[in-house]
Amino acid sequence: MATELRQLRQTLIFLRTSFEAVQHSIAGRLDDPLPCWLDASLLAMLSRELKRCYHEAALVNPPLAKQVLIASQHSDLLLRQCPGVMSSAVCFRQLEGVLKPLNAAISLLSYPEKRSWPWQRR
Repeated sequence: MATELRQLRQTLIFLRTSFEAVQHSIAGRLDDPLPCWLDASLLAMLSRELKRCYHEAALVNPPLAKQVLIASQHSDLLLRQCPGVMSSAVCFRQLEGVLKPLNAAISLLSYPEKRSWPWQRR
């Protein structure tokens, strides 16, 4: 079980980093009123990976699965509106809707603080 959780954590970190990269790529155009044109194939791949993570998380950790499901739903909504329907600012906020639950999911998988024995000095 620990191996599956470790792998799930690494995948979620990869997804968070990927969505952050997409978000940062449009950050410079937030004042641009023109539609945002994201790579829909990249978003589709990330969305599929979120769904796969949700199914894995549902087997081992329901609270984690709930956060991944929320991220997946936001990703699907973004994908339905992409490319070219939203402004860069709206797209940026939609990506934040994916990142917040991803961050919450990753925090649920954070490793506990390393414990030391009472006789060990810190």
